[in-house]
Amino acid sequence: MRSSNPVFSREGSFTRDSGYAGFGTTAQAGSPNGQNPYAGTPYAQQPQGQAPMTDEQLYELYNGPSAGPAATGRMTLDDVVARTAMTLLTLVAAGAVAWFALPFENYGYAAGASIVAFVVYLVIAFKRSVSPPLILTYAALQGFAMGAISHAFNTVLNGIVIQAVLGTAAVFAAMLFAYKSGRIRVTARYQRIGIAIAMGFVLLMLVNLVAMAFGADMGLRSGPLGIVVGLVGIGLGAFFLSLDFAAIEEAIAQGAPQRESWRAAFGLTLSLVWIYMEMLRLIAILRGDD
Repeated sequence: MRSSNPVFSREGSFTRDSGYAGFGTTAQAGSPNGQNPYAGTPYAQQPQGQAPMTDEQLYELYNGPSAGPAATGRMTLDDVVARTAMTLLTLVAAGAVAWFALPFENYGYAAGASIVAFVVYLVIAFKRSVSPPLILTYAALQGFAMGAISHAFNTVLNGIVIQAVLGTAAVFAAMLFAYKSGRIRVTARYQRIGIAIAMGFVLLMLVNLVAMAFGADMGLRSGPLGIVVGLVGIGLGAFFLSLDFAAIEEAIAQGAPQRESWRAAFGLTLSLVWIYMEMLRLIAILRGDD
């Protein structure tokens, strides 16, 4: 299965035809399907002219270290957790710098950091190989922009940032539980429907942005309609998380290289940033209507 997430769908990422360990290996003689299930073990057929293994050799083989993920350089869940933590810590640290260093009404630096972060995102998304420095650069730039925006929101509505963080964590936990328990299954139809809704949502936001630039307001970020749009936005962020979970699970099962855990961390960070920003806007609308 190839993920619809633009980060996970690049060539060289989590796909069955990528030639990762355990797939596409050279066929071995000695089995009906051309593969020897015991290749590399004492039960493998010995080549002609070669003496069988001695008792001492068998003992050393059985008592040697197992070829686990650390020995083979394959991606594990621990790798994904560690890289994601590094990326999020970079994002939070940069956000703290913007929060304390910039006056809350100064949006110029935040806008500039956000634009550069988007450019870095495009480079990462279309780059064939994963680049940890670029991913951390994106996290720092995006975190700086989010820190400035969050400070502005929190100055007007005290405590809103904590509420948005808790809401984001709740969505993440709920989606992880729903995915692991089988209540959500990432099928091809599920992906098609979700991506179609996401494309429509982004297009609607772009139209609203252009309208606002010409002095018109479609009311998509205020009032009852704004609440509906905010809920849809959070729902799409949860949908992106489910795609991330499926892609990560498949990559681990296929024995993806350990460096691909950075790509997984990037995908999770994108989804969490999306959910947080939509949560921040939704809570602002709800509290503004009190």
